[in-house]
Amino acid sequence: MPLAMNREVFITCAVTGSGATQDRSPHVPRSPAQIAESAIAAAKAGAAIVHCHVRDPETGKPSRDPKYYREVTERIRDSATDVVLNLTAGMGGDIIFGPTERPLPPVAGTDMIGASERMVHVAECLPEICTLDCGTMNFAEADYVMTNTPGMLRAMGSMMTALGVKPEIEAFDTGHLWFAKELVKEGVLTGPALVQLCMGVPWGAPDDLNTFMAMVNNVPDDWTFSAFALGRNQMAYVAAAVLAGGNVRVGLEDNLWLGKGQLATNAQLVERAVTIIETMGARVIGPEEVRAKLGLTKRAPMAR
Repeated sequence: MPLAMNREVFITCAVTGSGATQDRSPHVPRSPAQIAESAIAAAKAGAAIVHCHVRDPETGKPSRDPKYYREVTERIRDSATDVVLNLTAGMGGDIIFGPTERPLPPVAGTDMIGASERMVHVAECLPEICTLDCGTMNFAEADYVMTNTPGMLRAMGSMMTALGVKPEIEAFDTGHLWFAKELVKEGVLTGPALVQLCMGVPWGAPDDLNTFMAMVNNVPDDWTFSAFALGRNQMAYVAAAVLAGGNVRVGLEDNLWLGKGQLATNAQLVERAVTIIETMGARVIGPEEVRAKLGLTKRAPMAR
């Protein structure tokens, strides 16, 4: 197929994530203040969208406490820096099974809650975008399964649509795109949809280019997609995503390194992505253009 390079590219910065990276780099933000500060720095560097998880400020472990999301949201919206806010809705679907001969009951680390509880912080903070992990998948960490059943996804998707929050469909494999198209067909989600192609996450879609293009070719023509890969291939996927007609995600959720032996900040990763995109002859667009492109409405600072 001929290349359909994207000439107007938006960058999403995934600021901190929910992986056990908090002790691997001093730049991984932990507290709401640190997460907001890092998000604002990324926006100043060229990110139009910031994708935020929250962590326990003391331990750095991932959290889904709504008060942390509220503080991050307030700090970003109260700042003088404009950026589109994207909050995760992926927490609360974790099952860690016991040993192979006694998998049930699930063991410590399991965090499986209902759809409404998974959406509490989204309903309170009303970000412009929130994520919808569009399928169940084995992860590389022990016997951990990211669990998103069809019923759960229909319930959460319906809540997002009712709240007026744009879902960002997180597709970790081709079947996730298949089900996302079904959600739009059913009217659970409103098309044209926004998709994030998540490449190289064990054990989802590997980050080879053949698999990537299979994912791209399963995205409907009128949808908007972005893509990323983990670790050392993060910057290579900046170029690959743009060449394939998509947008770009970078950030410390997916990669801690700027180069060999050099730990990155979120702003540095965004700056590197900007350089790659502009060197390719494309233009990096800002939050206002993203809102117009995706049909988003900027939210006012939260009432206290």
